[in-house]
Amino acid sequence: MNGAPPAPADAVSTLVARDISEFRAAVSASFVPLQVSTGADRFRGVIRGAAVDEVHVTDVRATSHVVERTTGLIARGDRSYFKVSLMLSGTGLLIQDDREAVLQPGDLAVYDTSRPYSLVFDRDFRTMVVMFPKHLLTLPADLMGQLTAVRISGREGLGGMVVPYLTQLAGHLDELAGTTGARLAHSALDLVTTVFTRELGLDRASADPHRALLQRIRAHIDRNLGATDLGPASIAAAHFISTRHLHGLFQEQGVTVSTWIRTRRLEQCRRDLLDPMLADRPVAAIAARWGFVDAAHFSRAFKNAFGVSPRTYRATH
Repeated sequence: MNGAPPAPADAVSTLVARDISEFRAAVSASFVPLQVSTGADRFRGVIRGAAVDEVHVTDVRATSHVVERTTGLIARGDRSYFKVSLMLSGTGLLIQDDREAVLQPGDLAVYDTSRPYSLVFDRDFRTMVVMFPKHLLTLPADLMGQLTAVRISGREGLGGMVVPYLTQLAGHLDELAGTTGARLAHSALDLVTTVFTRELGLDRASADPHRALLQRIRAHIDRNLGATDLGPASIAAAHFISTRHLHGLFQEQGVTVSTWIRTRRLEQCRRDLLDPMLADRPVAAIAARWGFVDAAHFSRAFKNAFGVSPRTYRATH
């Protein structure tokens, strides 16, 4: 296996495993290659999953076992994902980056498939897993490393608002295969991103003014993606800094200002092209909505990013 999950499906898939070998194969097919073992004499597991627009939502029920993502298995793949786990029943132990999180029903945790991790379930359990490629998350990768294997309670704060939605989604996976599936999947992703933002303290004044400024600039860009004059000069002026300072902030993140803007615009266009509510809207109109005034330039940029033209992408998805 190359580490990439199966292509998005148009229906919910169900895999029933009656022994650990079947379950190991099913887990690796549903997520990324994983080592699975159990000390139990009898084993049973059921995996139900649906995928839309690179977001995979999976409901896993099984008896006790251990899951390991090893360095050897990581080396087989060329793509990395974040996985958000929501315990629905039973308990689980997540280990990654020298941290351990004991997860009980209603608890959330995130982990990174590009680094080793372990999951230990010592009795029957049920968990929901949302897996998505890292580029769908707008938060800085270095900060996400602070959240892996950290328990986030679903019984208080923002977690208490987000967990009920995710729980309902786990129980209604068929909806993901419907016409509104992309919206539901991205709503889930937006909600967990909001929780991560709160956990990292990015929604309030940061102790690091440098990082706080970058977050404000990124938020400004997202609010003004449709503006045709959005660029380094206007962004710097809006934040009372020099364009040189602005470019320096983004260079520290390994990206240019223009590349960041283009990437965010293309992502919004891609999401609109998948939206059934916008099926009658011309591709050029979607491009213009997000700041691409030249249709030919947009088509080239989109194909560069996603491998196919906007029209082909819409038709095939």
